[in-house]
Amino acid sequence: MTIVTGKTEARARLQPGWSGVLRKIWEHRADYAYVLPAIIVMLIVIAYPIYYTIELSFFNTPPGLQLRDKNFIGVDNYTAILTSEVFWMVTWNTLIWTLASTFFSFVLGFATALALHRDFTGRGVLRAILIIPWVISAVAASYIWKWIYHSDFGIIGAVLVGLGLADRPPNFIDSVSTVLPSLIVVNIWREFPFAMIMMMAGLQTVPDQLLRAAKVDGANAWQRFWHVTFPHLRNVSTVTILLLAVANFNSFIIPWIMTGGGPSNASHIWITHIYELAFGRQRWGVASAYSVLLFLILMTLGYFYVRALSGNERKDGSA
Repeated sequence: MTIVTGKTEARARLQPGWSGVLRKIWEHRADYAYVLPAIIVMLIVIAYPIYYTIELSFFNTPPGLQLRDKNFIGVDNYTAILTSEVFWMVTWNTLIWTLASTFFSFVLGFATALALHRDFTGRGVLRAILIIPWVISAVAASYIWKWIYHSDFGIIGAVLVGLGLADRPPNFIDSVSTVLPSLIVVNIWREFPFAMIMMMAGLQTVPDQLLRAAKVDGANAWQRFWHVTFPHLRNVSTVTILLLAVANFNSFIIPWIMTGGGPSNASHIWITHIYELAFGRQRWGVASAYSVLLFLILMTLGYFYVRALSGNERKDGSA
């Protein structure tokens, strides 16, 4: 006669109707109990705000803070956004901001990493100096550059006028045509040290034996870089570019402090426009719809980032 314990009976009853994932969760339920408090906190501070933002995006909200008076309007907020000229202007600004900042930050950081990878006197001091833009407060950097760009008291305008290169100080952040490029320059200045650090770490993984062997075989500097160095940096380059893209897409401090999105929305990007809609105009429903669209875009970038990391882990495991 077979004696079945209570635990075995429960497992026997649950297994036929449960999928493989749920069965594993049930088998390891004691382990999940340890992380249950963290899961509860994540549901409160992450899952619920996401759910409420999605819900609010389908409502018309009053100009005040009485959100209980909101009215359900379906997808009208999304329709209004996609048919708005401001939306497409802000989207264009965001694309230019993200692509230009990411590309030039990576290229400058990569070039700097290659230069600092060589052994020369004072390399450590130069590394410490070049990392300053990244470690300095973004708020402080924004105010410093706002003063540098100032049309009346800015140092750049004073130098140009003093050298006779301009009759009057240029309006870097007060002109519709120059404000976004000026902000991109500030963002590149602040972010290229991050790319530099990442690529310097990647350069440490390039085998010296391969470089010496390629040199013995007659390969010049460019051939050694393209056929030996760069293939070893492909994975870290992908991760660095994705991290820069996500950071730039979410960048708020520099454009908001320096211009507040002006003049005439010329420097508004998605994140600053959402902030202005929500806390400036108190249009919570429209701002929530913007946030949902932004969330979907960032989730897409996050998917590619996770894929890049997974590809690196598989390659490292097979090596």
